[in-house]
Amino acid sequence: MSLAASPRFLRHVMLADAASCAGTGALQVLLASPMSDLFNLHPTMLFGTGLFLLAYAAVAAFVGTREPIPRQLVALFAAGNVGWAVICIALLVNGAIAPTTLGTAWVFAQVVVVLVLAELQWLGLKRYPVTGWA
Repeated sequence: MSLAASPRFLRHVMLADAASCAGTGALQVLLASPMSDLFNLHPTMLFGTGLFLLAYAAVAAFVGTREPIPRQLVALFAAGNVGWAVICIALLVNGAIAPTTLGTAWVFAQVVVVLVLAELQWLGLKRYPVTGWA
């Protein structure tokens, strides 16, 4: 059985989303000032998005531990991940932020991670049995 065919696949994806957001959020909240200097990103933006990510992580973990997993909420998380990627790209492209090369890599890494998570969430929704909030 492939990993994606596992009945626990969607749960694992949601918990991975929660873990990645918790880690990124914690870094941005605890190290906003040094990261600002390193990335040339405003510390208030880093701190604020870090707080958002911590809240997001808590809700994603909650959703990932429900039985059954609420499909509509997972779809909302997947759409939110795509939205996060679009906003990050827009900030880089339109010049709203002017990060260092390392800062650009930080933002781009978030784009890649959230797009992979969104794709895995959509895949999990396609394969997850329709129960509960169908």
